[in-house]
Amino acid sequence: MSDVVYDLREVRRSRYAVAAVFAVHGAVTGSFATRVPWVQDHASLSAGELGFALAFTAFGASCSMPLAGRISHRFGSRTALRGLIALWTLSLVLPSLAPNMLTLCLAMFTYGASAGMADVAMNALGVEVERLLGRSIMSSLHGMWSAGALIGSAAGTLAAHLGSDARLHFALAAVTLTLLGVAACRWVLDVQATEDEEPPPRFALPPKSALLIGTVGFCAVFAEGASLDWSAVYLRVQLGTSAGLAAACTTGFMLTMAVARLVGDVVVNRFGAVRTVRASGGLAVLGGLLIVVAGHPAVAMGGFALLGLGIAVVVPLCFAAAGRSGPNPSQAIAGVATITYTSGLIAPSLIGGVAQATSLVVSFVLVTVLACGLAAFAGVLRTGDRSRPEAGRPSVAVPDPRP
Repeated sequence: MSDVVYDLREVRRSRYAVAAVFAVHGAVTGSFATRVPWVQDHASLSAGELGFALAFTAFGASCSMPLAGRISHRFGSRTALRGLIALWTLSLVLPSLAPNMLTLCLAMFTYGASAGMADVAMNALGVEVERLLGRSIMSSLHGMWSAGALIGSAAGTLAAHLGSDARLHFALAAVTLTLLGVAACRWVLDVQATEDEEPPPRFALPPKSALLIGTVGFCAVFAEGASLDWSAVYLRVQLGTSAGLAAACTTGFMLTMAVARLVGDVVVNRFGAVRTVRASGGLAVLGGLLIVVAGHPAVAMGGFALLGLGIAVVVPLCFAAAGRSGPNPSQAIAGVATITYTSGLIAPSLIGGVAQATSLVVSFVLVTVLACGLAAFAGVLRTGDRSRPEAGRPSVAVPDPRP
């Protein structure tokens, strides 16, 4: 990282700018998710074919993530993030233009690749801003992502309700979000590599530290993916609720996660990452147990809310720990992101497979067991824990000595 001295006001302004970029990134995901049925109908795909095509999103992200560090090293953090967030927002249009499975697979690969590179770049910059401020901010940044996803989802739901063509919807959303994302990048820090700093490799295996941290992220994202895709089904099939109440459970889960992330930094700054994740793991396990034993919809909905509360801050803290775990933050973050993307990909299908062979109750026993891993492996997040005095000092010099 560059040794440039930043003014405190500049760093604070960058924090809000990065938060806006996170929200834009989330809004793209929320916009796309609501129009998947339209994309399926437009490409004339069966459910199995659609699932196969959507898997290319994670494949593209996993292949591209290591490139983000190289791009940031070559162009600097501001230019890199500006280009990558624009590539991500504009790629939203591609799935709506695909007329068949082959073209949709190619579109989803590109969509996922641009998502992954922008994801790594914005998280790496968020970690740098957090280092300079000397306190946790990653949870609130991911909270902004969740808020953006909710806004994008709401807009997409309205567009679907009005029967609008997804090509028009995605084009308008892409242009709007591109303008917002590029404008926000104007105020992010422009971190430049030093002359003697070696560029990161184009492709490399993640460091061992990233694999250990990624294990914690894997457990959290598995529970998140399972809950997002199966909570409504669980209430509808297992407990016989109405479709409206089942949908409300999923919405409540998402809102719980968003709110917990927005306020999570207060807890992290007070107790540190390790203790926060251990307590979060306990809440997640309790939520999982309530879901498993629930005989009434209210109990299950409370369980999903506790599960969302328990896993909300884990992934942001994993990214933060990865960024502090070695000399190459982007490479470590890319490694953790690849593991979490993989977890999000396999969770819904594995839950479905276990439910088919046994029952949905047994599927969420698996989720609860994995939630135990949050408390068991929380110690790997100790690197740079903000509860430690030497990690809590701001790295910002004020006033700025530059003219």
